[in-house]
Amino acid sequence: MRVLILPATLIVVGALVYLLVVLLRGARGGGRTPAAPPRWEVDTVMENGWTLVVVRRVLPGRGGPVELTKQTVRAIPDDDPNWDERYRQAIAEARSRVSTLELESG
Repeated sequence: MRVLILPATLIVVGALVYLLVVLLRGARGGGRTPAAPPRWEVDTVMENGWTLVVVRRVLPGRGGPVELTKQTVRAIPDDDPNWDERYRQAIAEARSRVSTLELESG
């Protein structure tokens, strides 16, 4: 009888370790969930005295969104006296472009 106790104990311990590993993987999101599809979004980039209004296609990633492509809608000089108005128009145009691109890619 003692000969059977050691193998039975090893089997039970092995099963418990296996269940623990499976539960930990599930808690960390190790289960395969479908990846979110790429999406288009409006963005503003400021560089070298210019404000660029862009639309970009991004894919959600572990470290944040991954940029797949980018299109510049309008470049506005930072010292433009009508910067506010031009920026508002560029944002409106970019939002319209995002809507169109989402319809085409969907």
